[in-house]
Amino acid sequence: MALPMKLLLLSAFLPLLLLQGAARSASSASASPAAGKCAASSVEVEQTNTGEKVGYDPVFEVTVRNRCACALRGVHLRSEGFASSVAVDPRLFRREGRDYLVGDGRRIEPSAAFRFRYAWDRAFRMTPAAVQDDCS
Repeated sequence: MALPMKLLLLSAFLPLLLLQGAARSASSASASPAAGKCAASSVEVEQTNTGEKVGYDPVFEVTVRNRCACALRGVHLRSEGFASSVAVDPRLFRREGRDYLVGDGRRIEPSAAFRFRYAWDRAFRMTPAAVQDDCS
């Protein structure tokens, strides 16, 4: 009697366990960068004071690096109140709506970076706002 009961329970729960395992595999596969899920958090923004000055303003170099396994394009940064006392090449960094587009929206390969410079009395906080992955 105990053996048929165990078989009955096993046959009832085995499909549920298999479905749960399949769902877990599918969600982890879709979360991998190669599956097209690069997020804004895949972008690293680093600023360094170059030691140069324009008038009294220090010059900062910003490096925007792709840390995703896929290429990225349309990388946007958020930087409230951004200003520069020197012109920033708009092909490298320009305002689009509320955010700033990096590198004219062009593709940034994995581990590659775009750089630009600006000068102001302080460094501005810059955070990744949006990206489009290009996992083709």
